[in-house]
Amino acid sequence: MSAHIPTRHPESPRPVPGMIKLLALALGIRTPSADQWRSLGERLTVGDEPMDRLLDWMIDTGLAQTRPLFDRALAEGIASVPEAPQPLRDFFRTVEAVPDWVDPAVLRRGQRALRRGGADGMYVARDVSLLGGYQFAGFNKTLLRTGALEKGSNKRFAETMQWAMDVISEDGLQPRGIGYRSTIRVRLIHSFVRRHVGQMPDWRAEAWGVPVNQTDMAATLVGALIAPPVGGLGMGILNAPEDLEAIAHLTRYVGWLIGVEDEWLPNSFRDAIRILFHTLTALSTPDESTRQLAVPMADDPLGWHYDSLRGLRRRLARLQHLSVTSAFLGPRGMRMLGLPAHVPPWYPLMRLPVNVVRSVIAMAAPGGMERAALRGQREQLALLRTMIGDGEVAVGESAAHVSRVA
Repeated sequence: MSAHIPTRHPESPRPVPGMIKLLALALGIRTPSADQWRSLGERLTVGDEPMDRLLDWMIDTGLAQTRPLFDRALAEGIASVPEAPQPLRDFFRTVEAVPDWVDPAVLRRGQRALRRGGADGMYVARDVSLLGGYQFAGFNKTLLRTGALEKGSNKRFAETMQWAMDVISEDGLQPRGIGYRSTIRVRLIHSFVRRHVGQMPDWRAEAWGVPVNQTDMAATLVGALIAPPVGGLGMGILNAPEDLEAIAHLTRYVGWLIGVEDEWLPNSFRDAIRILFHTLTALSTPDESTRQLAVPMADDPLGWHYDSLRGLRRRLARLQHLSVTSAFLGPRGMRMLGLPAHVPPWYPLMRLPVNVVRSVIAMAAPGGMERAALRGQREQLALLRTMIGDGEVAVGESAAHVSRVA
């Protein structure tokens, strides 16, 4: 292995969940080539140069002065901040200039398709992408140093879910739209985390690379936006090929906004699956931190907010979400996470016929897709309320403390 590749990068591709492997094979996607494998390792040492350069300037100049200017530019546009210094102008002029390849109509189609996934789509994001992602021991090194155990996984997923809902909301990705603002805010938090965690005395760059690096960001991006519709297929949520392409297009633009380099931005749905498959083969390396983070998250539903039969519904919710994790990650993945290995996949099987019927009606009936997207959005809002009660969710809050000590 080359000296400039961190030792966390495996010598060869690791096993991935069966559903992703089967889908990759069906699409003719092979394991990473030698060059692709080396790139996955090398990008563990690469952060987000434009955002990191801006943050260096903000801190050197003084956050008390520069953070309000950043927040104004984010909310109102850089043109509304005539006194903005050149570094701030350069950054926002870049992110405000929508790339020529972005198609607003396709973005709206992708947003509608992801809203239509409803609560079941978010279950995949929670129970498969986030919970299963704790098998990424290298990523956990950063997560634990941002106070993940103290803040709690329920809060972390609520923030991730709020960000996703902002991104897929109607017109959310328009310049200064709610999804645009949430994404740039997350990008800034990522830069604070890179700076703060990377300067910790116990951070081993030669072993772990850069905190919140390009490989980890690419995996997180496709895990958040591509895995839910893929997993949704296993629960009967059918999407037309054009919808899947639209979701990939949306993922490409969101990745561009959040600082993922072109190499990891999908050009098509097939390319998105390639990125998902390849990053999984490189990052799926569990260690003791896997169980340390996964087991408490599996128990989070025991503290959710229900109006009636609270104890019964909490226990049922825990079993329900374990069944989703088990259905997609299998006994091997469950054991790695420290969870019961053999949980019957009863919830996905129960939802399969319901979602198939709903999908057929949505695609066949006039106005069906719009109605399905509205229903799905209501389900997502209800799930968020169940998770957090009457509290508010601020995207990036669980890691925002690093900005006060960076």
